[in-house]
Amino acid sequence: MKGLPNMGNLMKKAQQLQEKMTKLQEELGEKTVETSSGGGMVAVVANGKQEIVSIEIDPEVIDANDIEMLEDLVLAAVNDALYQARQMVSEEMTKLTGGIKIPGII
Repeated sequence: MKGLPNMGNLMKKAQQLQEKMTKLQEELGEKTVETSSGGGMVAVVANGKQEIVSIEIDPEVIDANDIEMLEDLVLAAVNDALYQARQMVSEEMTKLTGGIKIPGII
């Protein structure tokens, strides 16, 4: 019967971790990262839920004869913003779990 109290303690700690993770996910929805491409001609903001919050395009980069360049700048900035958002989430989760890798979480 010695193992049962340890199991109860483990379950309590797991529940506390789950509560902390839920709170962290809510907080990450409020945190943002910002990146740009083309020397700041295209700026993108993403949040910790890996959602694009805003995209700003400098009017000078809009050229009807070179739509491809604008598309490339937007794509580069969006991909970088999503990458940075994933990094932010990973860092915050690592702080929460003490570096323990939990499958499907980090």
